[in-house]
Amino acid sequence: MSVLRGPCRLGSHLHIPSILPIFAPMDNAIAKNTAIAHHWFDAFNAHNLEALLALYADDAVHYSPKLKIRMPETEGLIAGKPALRTWWQDSFDRLPGLRYHPFNFIVNEHSVFMEYRRTVPGEADLLVGEVLEIHAGVIVKSRVYHG
Repeated sequence: MSVLRGPCRLGSHLHIPSILPIFAPMDNAIAKNTAIAHHWFDAFNAHNLEALLALYADDAVHYSPKLKIRMPETEGLIAGKPALRTWWQDSFDRLPGLRYHPFNFIVNEHSVFMEYRRTVPGEADLLVGEVLEIHAGVIVKSRVYHG
């Protein structure tokens, strides 16, 4: 399995971790998955719903503990672009200052594990881990983890 722990943007700065283990040459799938992760953060932080949804398969599945709290009937799991649209539009409307600040990616040919800091004015920062499962150049599953 190829693994890349690589640089990621922190605001307008590029952060390069002190350790950059690469267990196989970086191939095209890994480069594309890394680009998807960067586009994901750019779209999310711009609250650009169309750009964010364009990264997902039509039948993509998303799990989040915040979703479970906000919409308990979902048990934290939604599927399909219409449900993703509703979820993120509600988040962007309720939390106009919501931003994600990535600090680490672990990327392979099938997925990206992203670590980031969630910030909302007036709330405590939250450290988050999220996995994007990618197939044929689009996100098919995403899972959010935090305390």
